[in-house]
This record gives sequence, C-alpha cells and structure tokens, in this order.
Amino acid sequence: MCLGFPVSSELARRHRKVQLVVGTIYLGIPVVLLGVGLWLGSGAWTAAVLPVALLAVGAFLLPRHRYRPQRWGVTAAAFGAVAGLFVALYPLAQGHYWPAFLFLPALWAGVVLCVALARYAERTLLVPAVPELADTPYELAFRLRGLRLTTLVLGKDSVTIQSIPLGRRGPKPADLARTYPLSKVTGVYDVSLTGAERLRFPVALPIPAVGTAGPAVILQAAGDDWVLPTDLAPTLAQLLTHRVNSTTDQELGDEA
Repeated sequence: MCLGFPVSSELARRHRKVQLVVGTIYLGIPVVLLGVGLWLGSGAWTAAVLPVALLAVGAFLLPRHRYRPQRWGVTAAAFGAVAGLFVALYPLAQGHYWPAFLFLPALWAGVVLCVALARYAERTLLVPAVPELADTPYELAFRLRGLRLTTLVLGKDSVTIQSIPLGRRGPKPADLARTYPLSKVTGVYDVSLTGAERLRFPVALPIPAVGTAGPAVILQAAGDDWVLPTDLAPTLAQLLTHRVNSTTDQELGDEA
C-alpha cells in the first residue's frame, strides 16, 4: 500500500490502524448515530437531521485533522457528547419522557467512549516513539516533564511550545504558546538534568514548574535557547534534527 511517505512495514501498519480509528471517530460515529436515529424515529426523516449534520462536520474536519493527534480527542469528546444527548433526548419528540432522565449518563458515556478511541489512536501512533515518525506528516506532541498542561508540538514546518490556560485570570493567550519555524532552529541537543537547575521557559505556565532529574532537550531557535525536560529527549532530538534537516534541504532545493 502506497502511503505517500517512506516508512517501514511496522510504521505503515500503525498508520493504517490509526487512520481506521480516526475515520471511525469522524465518520463512523455519525453513521451509527444515523442508524440509531432512524430506528428511534421509525424511519422519520427528522431523526436523520442531526446525524447527517454531524456526518457533514466530520467529513469536513477529517482531512484537516487526519494528521493532528491533538485534535482527535477534542473532536471525539464533542461527537460523543452530541451522540449521547441525541440518543437520550430524541425520544422526547415522540412523547417518551423516561429516557430524558438518562441524559447525563448518556452524555458521559458518549464522551468517555469516544475519547478512549482517540487516546487509543494516539497511543498506537506514538508508543513506542521512534525516529522514523519524522518521515510522516503527523504532528507529534510530547509532554514536558515537571510542566503540567504544557507540551511541545513538532509539526512538519514548525515547532511549538504551548500551555493550556486555567480559568480566565491566567496568562494572556499570546503568552501561552511560542512557535518557531523549523528553518529558524539552529541547534538541538539532548542533555541530562539533575533537577536542581533553575530553568526559564518560553511560555507562561498555568502551574509552577517542578524541577526533576532526567533527560531534556536543548532547543536553540531564532536567537533563543531553551531547556525542555522530557523523558523522550533522545528520540525527540532525533525527530527535531531530521525535520529541521529536511526543511533545510527543501529550501536549498527551492533556491536551486
């Protein structure tokens, strides 16, 4: 099977499994909901309106999210919530009121099941993380050790350090993310920390950092120099270096 990018048979197998699960989230859930709706509505077309709309949204988002694992969980939670609420509340239109008391369990069941699917797809892709992932079009997210709610996202053309805000009184959105084009990355090294270092970080942290011993990545880009603790530092350094080199080679080829 031609995947459009060079990978080993093992990574190709992981890619196919991941895309099957992602397709199930974005298209399969609306199709199943359509069948359930038609069954609940005894074939009435009104029962198909919401599932068909959800299917259209899934078809629109799938090409845009196919290689962005961080989007899968959010979309899965939204689709699961809509599906759970629809199954619990649609019988109200037919005069059956008792299923409405199940709307909260149905909501949570839909969210949990769909998010579990998204997490399974993400684990299948990233565990174990291998340098060969650099040859794929996937955005690769790495949690930073000791920095809760903060991740490093390695795209095809850029690297981003980002935090998730807590509440409305937290840092400004502009302070929660820092993005560097890969063409501006000048150095990547993996190092070992003792946990006693006083580190600065490129983004505002919603929760204070906790110093920990272990591997880390030094990222030098656009004149900045950051030390980012992560347990997958050697692999992340290889991924970053590979994509930076690929970007440089592509720019040189374009100039030629």
